[in-house]
Amino acid sequence: MLGPILEGARVLVTAQRRADDLAAALIRRGAQVDIASTLGVETHIDEAGLLERTRQLLYRPPAIVVVTTAIGLRGWLETAETSGLGAPFVELLRASRVIARGPKALGALQGIGVTPDWVAESETSREILDLLSAEGVEGQRIAVQLHGAGDDGLVSGLVRAGADVVPLTVYRWCSPHDPEAVLESVDLARAGAYDAVTFTSAPGAAAWIAAVESRGALDDIRRLSASDLLLAAVGPITAGPLRAAGLAPEYPDRGRMGALVRLVITRLGVDQPAIATPAGELRVRAGRATLDHTRFDLSAGTLAVLRELAREPGMVVSRERLLAVLPGDSLDPHAAEVAVARLRSGLGNPGVVKTVYRRGYQLVVTPASSTVTAASPTVTPASPTVTPASPTVTPAPVAAASRVVPPHAALEA
Repeated sequence: MLGPILEGARVLVTAQRRADDLAAALIRRGAQVDIASTLGVETHIDEAGLLERTRQLLYRPPAIVVVTTAIGLRGWLETAETSGLGAPFVELLRASRVIARGPKALGALQGIGVTPDWVAESETSREILDLLSAEGVEGQRIAVQLHGAGDDGLVSGLVRAGADVVPLTVYRWCSPHDPEAVLESVDLARAGAYDAVTFTSAPGAAAWIAAVESRGALDDIRRLSASDLLLAAVGPITAGPLRAAGLAPEYPDRGRMGALVRLVITRLGVDQPAIATPAGELRVRAGRATLDHTRFDLSAGTLAVLRELAREPGMVVSRERLLAVLPGDSLDPHAAEVAVARLRSGLGNPGVVKTVYRRGYQLVVTPASSTVTAASPTVTPASPTVTPASPTVTPAPVAAASRVVPPHAALEA
């Protein structure tokens, strides 16, 4: 068992669906998690119409059924079950040629015992359209479960190719239920409050980037993501809006939530350099520091001093450099001395920071200054289109994530 390998790390979850599942997986590893869903989902849009079209498909089965999303398939099945059509609906899928748009749709189909004939590895409707157009679909009846943004060209393309298309709208993406929380998450991210931001859908990623741009924070996010902020996407399609904004997200080879969790654990817990000090392995997070995965709550100024010392472990850092990272504009060397004293006290081990007479301070290290304790999973860095130059919320000691809220609002459990 990995244990609290993410102790001290703070992660933002932007997902709407299964946000709590993703947050719980990270919290179990010690992370503090905030949730700011960038999109809402409008369900039960036209259940009567969906049921009528489902009955038509049962009466006159399609040759092909295209399932674009897991949430869409589950919602479609749920609607069918409310009218006693659940079992016939599943049998219809088993008897048809089913095409899944990516691994999430594949997983949902497998969950109800249906094996698709083909899966679009690129997770795009374009790949499905290219395949079916090349095969020829003139006169074929094709049912298409639309994703949250509606028709992205698949239905219209199949119609132009001569198919008899039955589009099915199960849900739609809509504005987030708490847009202020999304903006607040951007402000926290640009201030360096997060170690990672996670994304599980391309529309959700695009919505967060839109909020970043509305705050004028894109340059700050680019700067932080170059070294201190992990932008973790579930797959290459989800990473697309981030790349288009000139950012460099990472994503696992397998587009599943479990793989996304492992990516965050690896990057923040395994791969992050640990500084070997006489008191243990030191990691400096966005909002906290840990020694051997034990968290220390330090003030913003004290943590800034520790971060500056940790940039060059074992090297002497002048008082002037420490003054430059402290809040305020003090030029008094005594302010640096006070900050270092508070740091020593906060870490509970004065020997971690050494005073070098007339020169400054030094983070004391043992011969092995950093180690990587486990092999990293295969992760694909998404190349950006532009080459870019990291209020504290304390999580409860139970597996619950914070919902990002404006300062004047109450924190949701």
